[in-house]
Amino acid sequence: MTTPTFAQTLDPAVLVLEDGTRHAGRAYGARGTTIGEVVFATGMTGYQETLTDPSYAGQIVLQTAPHIGNTGMNDEDPESRRIWVAGYIVRDPSRVVSNWRADSSLDEALAQDGVVGISGIDTRAITRRLRSVGSMRGAIFSGEATRLPEDEQLRIVREAPQMAGQNLSAAVSVSAAEVTPAHEGSERIGALAVLDLGVKQATVDNLAARGFDVHVLPQDVTIDDIRAIEPVAVFYSNGPGDPAASDDHVSLLRAVLDDHLPFFGICFGNQLLGRALGFGTYKLPFGHRGINQPVLDKQTGRVEITAHNHGFAVDAPIDGTVDSPHGYGRVEVSHVGLNDNVVEGLRALDIPAFSVQYHPEAAAGPHDANYLFDRFADLVRTTLETTKNA
Repeated sequence: MTTPTFAQTLDPAVLVLEDGTRHAGRAYGARGTTIGEVVFATGMTGYQETLTDPSYAGQIVLQTAPHIGNTGMNDEDPESRRIWVAGYIVRDPSRVVSNWRADSSLDEALAQDGVVGISGIDTRAITRRLRSVGSMRGAIFSGEATRLPEDEQLRIVREAPQMAGQNLSAAVSVSAAEVTPAHEGSERIGALAVLDLGVKQATVDNLAARGFDVHVLPQDVTIDDIRAIEPVAVFYSNGPGDPAASDDHVSLLRAVLDDHLPFFGICFGNQLLGRALGFGTYKLPFGHRGINQPVLDKQTGRVEITAHNHGFAVDAPIDGTVDSPHGYGRVEVSHVGLNDNVVEGLRALDIPAFSVQYHPEAAAGPHDANYLFDRFADLVRTTLETTKNA
């Protein structure tokens, strides 16, 4: 096999942030203009999983690790059908791909999916800026777009929509139901309805490995559509956008809870469970993104290193037990982020429902939180047994 290589370009590119700061660099990936919310991801590896995670739709992702691309891209590890990031920022792209599994270079993959990127800029300085003032709208200009006047480029950035208030689920969800049978050798539990708000392939694989026939459903299904597959439980996936703009998904989830179906949600699904239970959500200054976020599981006292991508969080009391404002009984915060005390999980005590704010499937690692899929399978089995004996 021919080793993919990256021919470093001298073509100019510029990153413009909404506060007026400009960072000149070199074009990387596709050429043109891209606009989005500029965020930073702290993982040192797993960039292919990050790029193909639908949760990153609408975001220009900056990698804090300085050297990116040395393992290339392969056809086995994508988390979805395409690269979803709006744009990509790296400091030092690898000029040689040195992994035997690689099928192309990162630059080639970005160009193939039309993702405009920039390299050769001071990513540490931008990260420090985002940590100080929060995530900002930004744009990458390369190719002919670099010739636009600076004030015109800044106008384009400032007229772009904010992430707050955006519902992006329809852009990333499947258009028709897709079914993955329970893995051979697993103890079959039954049909699982997965609302695809930006689900990753690793999530589907982990659920099928626990004995679920995984029905990945479009984000606009109704409660009758869910009932039609006679599910033993319902799962809400990760996904992009503002949970406050997803009223239909919240109403659907309340119908699920009213049906007494076991529920597990991750990431965006955690925020929607919070809203369904009656709590609010809010936007974090710069969010959590990367594969090295410490979280405390309050039930076990164990600290887990976890994979995150969220710019919003649930507003609920960290300590003690509270009554659900929407009448679903007692609720407690089950997991807490140790960097900033952000709610990282919810557990309902009187109905079979729980959620976490991070990604327990973590295809690129770490795998500290993978046990949550077992916890969900056990919850469903217990609920089914209780119902059978009632």
